[in-house]
Parts: sequence; C-alpha cells; structure tokens
Amino acid sequence: MAARHLRSGLPLLRAHLSQEGSRGFASQVAKPTRKDIKVPEALYGGTGNYASALFLTAAKANLLDKVETEIRDVVEASKKSPLFSQFIKDLSVPKETRVKAITEIFAEAGFSDVTKNFLAVLADNGRLKHIDRIAERFVDLTMAHKGEVKVLVRTVIPLPEKEEKELKETLQDILGKNKTILIEQKIDYSIMGGLVIQFGQKVFDMSIKTRAKQMEMFLRQPLDI
Repeated sequence: MAARHLRSGLPLLRAHLSQEGSRGFASQVAKPTRKDIKVPEALYGGTGNYASALFLTAAKANLLDKVETEIRDVVEASKKSPLFSQFIKDLSVPKETRVKAITEIFAEAGFSDVTKNFLAVLADNGRLKHIDRIAERFVDLTMAHKGEVKVLVRTVIPLPEKEEKELKETLQDILGKNKTILIEQKIDYSIMGGLVIQFGQKVFDMSIKTRAKQMEMFLRQPLDI
C-alpha cells in the first residue's frame, strides 16, 4: 500500500516542492568556500551557538569529518555508559573536576584538540548535559556543508527497494544532481497507512491518517442548500 501511495504521490511531490521553491532549499545546503568559511545555515539558541562555533573551528582546521566522528562517539558513549551519562549531567561535580576528567579521558582516546577543547568548554560551562542536542545540530551543519540532504520517510511497512530508488531519483531531480540524498525509513503505525516524507522544513503528508482527518473536516461542514 505504501508503494502504491508513493507512485501516485510522486507527481504531487514534485509539484508541491516546485511551488514552494526548491531553490530556497538548495541555497540552504550550499557549500561555503575555504577562503571564507561560514556556517551553511543559521542556528539559534544555546545549542545552536555551540554547534556553530564547533563547526567553524573544525572547518578552519580542516577536521570536520574527524570532529563529527568524535562527537558522535561521545554521544554513543553517553548512551552506552550510565556512569558516564550521569557524570556529564551531574552539575554537583566541581567544575575543575569535570574539566580535568573530560580532558584526560578524551586525550587518552586520541581525540583531536578541537574536540577536546570544545568538550572542556562545555564541561567548564556546565553544558555537557546538552551534548546530544549540540551534536545533532552540529551534524546538521556538516551535512549542509557537504550538500547532503537527509530525507525521513515514515510508513507502516518498509518501503520496497524499487520505490525507495524512485523516490530518491525524484528528489535528486528536484534538489539538484550536486546533492547527496540520504533516505532514512521509519516505521510509524500512527499514520495508519500511506507515507509521510520529510526533509529540512518540508513535510509532504500522504498518510491515511491525515486524509481521514481531511475527509472528516469536509463532512462536518454544513450543507449549502
């Protein structure tokens, strides 16, 4: 059923994105030049500021890929180790102890100076507890820098390989051949059927749940007799 909805919805998806203007999205993921490195998209809030600062520092040091891997490793470690997770969230630990421990742990792990210094700053400012969100926003920046577009597809059953390829080709035509489309499938029974496609700030909803709601609203409208 998801495959049938995809095939019938691809022309609508193309028209929908064309009307909103794919150029705006394309410019959002434009790769900055080495001469004048800037964040590829503006992020706001405390976590956005930290992520942007890390991106600029890593990019200028030509260490984006390495720093991204290291930051992902930190997040993974916090998920796998309850002790480490508790440590980075416990603000009762003296600041000096946090900074010293973080510096020693990641120096021993062979992390780059960029990542070690960044984590030390987070420890010093009591912001290590936000590392998950900071890492998530940092990865958003690195993906935009590399021209990668993450597409989340929610369905009630896995999308067949043929339909996934067709979706990817459609998005490639719309967003440009210089973009790398990364499709992530997620099973979501709450949509009841069909599929929901999301990337950037765009959402294309072809779910049965949404169509049922639209039909209900239509049927509740008073008859014009």
